[in-house]
Amino acid sequence: MKGKHVLITGHTGFKGSWLIAMLHHNGAKVSGIALDPAPGGIFDKAALHELLANDFRQDIRDLTEFTKAFQKISPDVVIHLAAQPLVLASYEKPKETYETNVMGTLNVLQAVEATSSVEATLIITTDKVYRQDPGADKAFVESDPLGAADPYSTSKAMADLLTQSWIASHPESKIAIARAGNVIGGGDVAENRLIPDLVEAFSTGRTGIVRNPESVRPWQHVLDCLAGYVLLIQALLSGNAKSGAYNFGPAPEFPLQVDEVARIAASVWGESAEWVSEERAQPDESKFLILDSDKSKSVLGWREKLDSTDSIRWSVEWSKRESNGEAARALTLEQLSSFMTR
Repeated sequence: MKGKHVLITGHTGFKGSWLIAMLHHNGAKVSGIALDPAPGGIFDKAALHELLANDFRQDIRDLTEFTKAFQKISPDVVIHLAAQPLVLASYEKPKETYETNVMGTLNVLQAVEATSSVEATLIITTDKVYRQDPGADKAFVESDPLGAADPYSTSKAMADLLTQSWIASHPESKIAIARAGNVIGGGDVAENRLIPDLVEAFSTGRTGIVRNPESVRPWQHVLDCLAGYVLLIQALLSGNAKSGAYNFGPAPEFPLQVDEVARIAASVWGESAEWVSEERAQPDESKFLILDSDKSKSVLGWREKLDSTDSIRWSVEWSKRESNGEAARALTLEQLSSFMTR
């Protein structure tokens, strides 16, 4: 990616922030279009705006204004992360969720088509796009059918199908879809996410609340996930990968239940960390999500460098050290450097 101008939509979010640091480290010029960052997140704490060539605050639902900002940047590569990313919030704001995740994705694809500088595009969806049949607890492959129950997952499945349709009708374009699971790491402050909720509780001396303790998720450090995205873009640019969907998830033989993650997080934080399971009813959410990433491994040569336990440990250690006064930028670059040399 060295020398390429990369546009990240949703760059002020958790994944986007770590991606800024990774791309900048790799020698890329980075710009972003997004809403304002969530208070207290890694984007502001690590002052990542200082690494950007352009920092536009624009809603991707506004096609006219979004396209203006997009064309001012004139990127070589587009990585579309902007989304309403939370399952529980999608029940509260279904209209906003569908407009952002579906129409926002269409707006990105239309802006790409209207901008001649773009060489490759990556659309980020989620592991939750897959249809889960009762009793079929298996690792999902890219060819499995899509379809989900909650508004967030349905909106991302729609965005995924929309992108597949766009790829089919624009065979000359280099466009790929990345599906990843529960990505964790330092500096995430999103509501109703396990690690951020536990860290917030531990840092303030409260007892953490854990919902759906028996659910299984593909826990993965954000750097492993983003390294896959970068490899996929590079393979698209070089012609070594075809357009289409690619899974990025930890090895399926090492799944962790939510309560296991909470136990590891508490042990890393220290003796003062306590948590309990949530007893009240929760809206429907997928219970078992494991990805088969063999395609990404065979086509791209991608391998996760951190197992689930290390991913949890790195995430909690970043947050604990930052809460104890260490600089967020330095912590981010330290972990990035350690990851890249593995």
